[in-house]
Amino acid sequence: MAKNSSNKAGKDKGKGAAGGTIALNKRARHEYHLEERYEAGLALQGWELKAIRAGRANIGDSYAVVLHGEIFLIGSQITPLISASTHVVADDRRSRKLLLHRHEIDNLIGRVQRDGYTIVLTALYWKGSKVKAEVALAKGKQAHDKREASKDRDWAREKQRLLRRHNKDA
Repeated sequence: MAKNSSNKAGKDKGKGAAGGTIALNKRARHEYHLEERYEAGLALQGWELKAIRAGRANIGDSYAVVLHGEIFLIGSQITPLISASTHVVADDRRSRKLLLHRHEIDNLIGRVQRDGYTIVLTALYWKGSKVKAEVALAKGKQAHDKREASKDRDWAREKQRLLRRHNKDA
C-alpha cells in the first residue's frame, strides 16, 4: 500500500510541474490595444523544448508575420542549454511556425492585411505536455492612450485602497 501512495504523490508532483505559465509579454498590454486572442501551438525542436523546461524563454520582442499563407513567430529567444544542444547548431532567435486552424489563419491574415492589425505574442504556457502560445490581434497605442491607461490603473488602485480603508473603519 505504501508503494502506491508514493507513486500517486509522484504523479501529482509531475502534473503540477507541467502546468502553468512559461513566459508573459507584459509590454504587449502596455504598447497595444489587444482585441482577439488565439491559442496556437509552436513547431519546436527538441533542444528548444529542453531549454523552455529550464526556463530559458524570452518573448519580450515577439511578433508574428504572415509568409506564404502561414504564420511565423519572429523575435522570440530560446537560449540553448549547453548539454542539450551539442550535436545541433542552435539558432536562439530562429523563426518558429505557429500551428493554427486554417480558418483562424485566414481570419488573422485578413485582419492584418485589411485592417492594419499586428499579431503579437502575449504568453507562452504549458497545456499538458505541449507548449502553447497565446497570440493576440493588436493595434498600437499612441502616447496619450498609454497615459490614459496609466491614469485608469492608478485610479482603480486608489479606489481599492479607499474601499479597504472604509471597510476597516466600519
